[in-house]
Amino acid sequence: MHELGIVVHVIKQIEQLAKENNVKEVCELTLEVGEVSGVVKEYFVDAFEWSKKKTEYMKNTKLNLIFIEAISYCEDCKETYKTTAYGKECPKCGGGNTYLVSGRDVMIKEVKVI
Repeated sequence: MHELGIVVHVIKQIEQLAKENNVKEVCELTLEVGEVSGVVKEYFVDAFEWSKKKTEYMKNTKLNLIFIEAISYCEDCKETYKTTAYGKECPKCGGGNTYLVSGRDVMIKEVKVI
């Protein structure tokens, strides 16, 4: 379960930023989660809810997750396609000269504070 590791890392970043900016409380956190990041939503939410209880600024933080579609690019035909539907092989030309453009990362999108 790598979700806990990601949660701990994100919380450390947010807690440090809150401290540096004299924040009273982090009210809301929005994360973008890639479709092929390997994150299981239920595990991530459980890990976040457990971990935030041990924080200084995030005890009442509402978590929002936005899932980002996995898109690949084919260097042969210069087209993009939905990765989860076709994998590494381009559905337009059948080529395998492709790479993932989006949908792998977990990124902080927005933090609301008081």
